[in-house]
Amino acid sequence: MALTIRPATANDAALILRFITELAIYEKAEDQVAATTETITSSLFNDASPAKALICELDGQAVGYAVYFFSYSTWQAKSGLYLEDLYVSPDARGQGAGKRLLQHLAGIAVEKGCGRFEWSVLDWNTPAIEFYQSLGAKPQDEWIRYRLEGEAIRTLAVSATRIEA
Repeated sequence: MALTIRPATANDAALILRFITELAIYEKAEDQVAATTETITSSLFNDASPAKALICELDGQAVGYAVYFFSYSTWQAKSGLYLEDLYVSPDARGQGAGKRLLQHLAGIAVEKGCGRFEWSVLDWNTPAIEFYQSLGAKPQDEWIRYRLEGEAIRTLAVSATRIEA
């Protein structure tokens, strides 16, 4: 069995959407997927996109993907690599695809001089947590991740406009 990793292209947009949807179903959040093939193509595969995607193939069949981007650490004064999504189809799990994707990403992080390689995992996803820890990854329990979405972003932005006026 041959595992290969390749950069995703715009021709992979429908495949990536399929993987995103499968991941969302697994994470019990299918109703939150707003992406379409068109929005993936226009947002991920344009020259200004901060993100990149990889496709993992097993014997020529796509079995997983990863989406990542570069962040920046002021304390290290270095870029970091942030893994937004990592997904391997259930029937391909246990064959090294997830590990191979992470190894490839670690290689990119080393090549780019990154000081960190980070990602988030749902606290109930025990198989993923155990897998990541088996690779030497450590949870960052002291940090709490925050998020603004949709209307909350607009409300905050509008509140700044009112203050400036």
